[in-house]
Parts: sequence; C-alpha cells; structure tokens
Amino acid sequence: MRIEKFRAKKLREHDPVIGCTILANPFFFERKDWIPAPSDWSSNIVQGKTYDTKQEVGRDLWGKVQERLQTTHIQQQIGKTYNAPVAAEEAARYGAEFLTRARLGQGAFRVLVTEAYARRCAVTGERTLPALEAAHIMPFSKSGPNLIANGMLMRSDLHKLFDLGYISVTPNLHVEVSRKIKEEYENGRDYYALHGKVLAVTPADPNDRPSGQFLQWHNQNVYLG
Repeated sequence: MRIEKFRAKKLREHDPVIGCTILANPFFFERKDWIPAPSDWSSNIVQGKTYDTKQEVGRDLWGKVQERLQTTHIQQQIGKTYNAPVAAEEAARYGAEFLTRARLGQGAFRVLVTEAYARRCAVTGERTLPALEAAHIMPFSKSGPNLIANGMLMRSDLHKLFDLGYISVTPNLHVEVSRKIKEEYENGRDYYALHGKVLAVTPADPNDRPSGQFLQWHNQNVYLG
C-alpha cells in the first residue's frame, strides 16, 4: 500500500510486483573528490533516475567521474600515498566498454546465479537455500569472470568437491565424479550415484547456462579424473 502511493499506475489486484536493483561493483571517492549533484537533480526523487551520456548533463557527469579515476590512476603510478576508490585499480574498465560490459561484483554474482537456478542446486535439485552456494566454474582468482555463465548453484558439499576437483561437469552438462574420492577416502557412494547424470537444473535463459568453454577449462585444469 505504501509503494502504491508512488506508482504512476495502480497495481494490478493480487499482483504487487516489486523490482530490485543490484549495484554491481560500486566504488566510492574520498569526500574531497565528491562530484556536485547535477543541475537537474531533485532531493525528492523517489524512483530510480538515470543519466544518458548522449545528453549534456549525463555526458558532463560521466566526464567528471573519468577525470577523477584518471587522476587516481596517475597518482598511484608516481607513488603518492592516496586512498583510492575501489575501482581505480581497474581504471581501464571504466570507459566505453564498461558501459556495455561491466563485470559483476561478487555479491551481485551470488544473487543472480541463485535466481538463475530458481534457488535449486544444479546437480541435485536441492531447494534448501541455506545449503546452496554460487560456485565459479573458472575461479575468480584465475581470472574467471563474475558471469552467470561462469557459475552454478550447488549444495555446499558439492561446491567444495567441485573446487577441489573431485567432481566436474562436462560441456554437455553431465556430472563427472573422480575415482580419487574412493581411493583417498574409501567412501563416496552418494557422490558416485550422481556420476553420468545430466544436471538437474539449468537456467531458463540459454545465455546463462554453464559455458562449455569454462567447463572445458575445469575439466582440463581442476578435475582429478
């Protein structure tokens, strides 16, 4: 009822759809580098407001952001002490390419992978959310991107085994379980029951399904065979 007061159109009966905006990879400037609010900014804005870089106000705002990022980058190179914004170390990403291909932050990655898999484990279909984790196929530490196609929602024990190479998923989305589990731990019956099975859950959007390229990398570089 409170949200409906701000709606331009009345909500459909019994269908109060509420959206969610995720901030992907936010960064912050020091107070002395803060940018004044644009001329058309109003203090009573209650809906999301955006700026188009094709328009004068948006172009000016984006230019000021670029100037501060560039200044930070130069100061870091010449060795000055400076409390840089988080994004400064990746200044090259903040240009025209960034506008269309931003890298998701870890938090956004987790949320979007969870939703893409309808809150179910990709391998087993398990629905108990506290036991599910967003797993990278190619680890972020190995330059794996925070893309949904480089992730799978997994039960926490399967995530751990996946990261250690005891299980993997083939490019055609079949589960592989390494013989090393039995050799090293003389156990693993429940895990071997998953061997050869196709993933129980995959994202509805084909673009979000596990990338064959990343899966191939995992098979060749992590999986113990």
